[in-house]
Amino acid sequence: MTTKSYEMAREAFAAWDVDTEAALATLATIPISVHCWQGDDVVGFETRHGSSGGGIQATGNHPGRARTPDELRADLEFAYAKIPGRHRLNLHACYMDTDESPDRDEIEVKHFQPWIDWAGDQGVGLDFNPTFFAHQKADDNLTLSHPDQGIRDFWIEHGKRSREIAAAFGRAQGSACVNNIWVPDGSKDNPVDRMGARKRLETSLDAMRAETLNKAEMLDAVESKLFGIGVEAMTVGSHEFYMGYAIRRDTLLCLDMGHFHPTENIADKLSAVALSVDEILLHVSRPMRWDSDHVILLDDSIRAMAQELVFGDLLGRTHIGLDFFDATISRTAAWVIGVRNMQKALLESLLMPQARLKAAETSLDFTTRLMLTEEMKDMPFGAVWAEFCDRMGVPSGAPLISDLDAYQASVASRG
Repeated sequence: MTTKSYEMAREAFAAWDVDTEAALATLATIPISVHCWQGDDVVGFETRHGSSGGGIQATGNHPGRARTPDELRADLEFAYAKIPGRHRLNLHACYMDTDESPDRDEIEVKHFQPWIDWAGDQGVGLDFNPTFFAHQKADDNLTLSHPDQGIRDFWIEHGKRSREIAAAFGRAQGSACVNNIWVPDGSKDNPVDRMGARKRLETSLDAMRAETLNKAEMLDAVESKLFGIGVEAMTVGSHEFYMGYAIRRDTLLCLDMGHFHPTENIADKLSAVALSVDEILLHVSRPMRWDSDHVILLDDSIRAMAQELVFGDLLGRTHIGLDFFDATISRTAAWVIGVRNMQKALLESLLMPQARLKAAETSLDFTTRLMLTEEMKDMPFGAVWAEFCDRMGVPSGAPLISDLDAYQASVASRG
């Protein structure tokens, strides 16, 4: 039932030539890939482990961490029920669900069949990531660029099998599975042969991707990083390396908000790289001083990212995923808060008078541009968001908080 508050908001936005119904219709079509690793602090369900590598570390010991695939799926089902719209799940290879104990170079589709079945039942699309960390063969913080050919071959095989699994996901769900490649490779102190390491990485990536797979089923993406713990001096897979690789090899380019210098504007990169790559993968996070992966807020950085996606007409070319892991708060609440904040930012951008703003800028009328952007901050956005949640059958406000608290209490005994 449409509320009086929404009717008033719709009229207010209409006065600025903004159609709230069109904005809500567009928002309903935008899937966000929810990352599985927030639910268990990036532990996974393998029986063998190495050091984490690459600076990946969840801090905190809040009760309720998922300890099994079934617990993780139950937590995800709860979270999806509190997020408006239909979304996806981003799964890492270390989250297999099997009684077997395959090493990374032995994984097969059968080890993920319970996830395929569950995703089909839930109507959730799957994305995938090979796991190039938390393994004894990654303890040097070198994988695909390792000087040891045997170690490189191990990880190349892992990458090949991950691509096959991702393609199987895509066939089963009828939509392309984004297979995102990130490696922790780098050097703690100043290297003398950066070129050698980067040539090895490029050769390994090419070998891993030698088989041409159907893009309707699987899309490769490559992800850069500025630095990590233990690789402070040089990261082999830098932004420049992967941007060039994505252009030359026709892959998606992943931009992770936590993987750049703290002063870089990641939103600004979208339109720049979009001129050279067909599609973009976006990992939305909140770095605090470094790649600390805090739960995203509805802050200026998220708003800027959403505005670039909307105003640059990039929504159809960008796969939006989240990437954070905070073990100091309720993990299910973190999912819900993070996804909803991304959606709120998108809705705010969809509710801006885009044509008027662009016309002012084109005519060099920067005064009008500034006045419009500032006046829009006073618009009744909250009423439109509440209407969206109501139409999608999910709570907002106080009822949402009560639901999140109740679920957290139900899983707190997990320890």
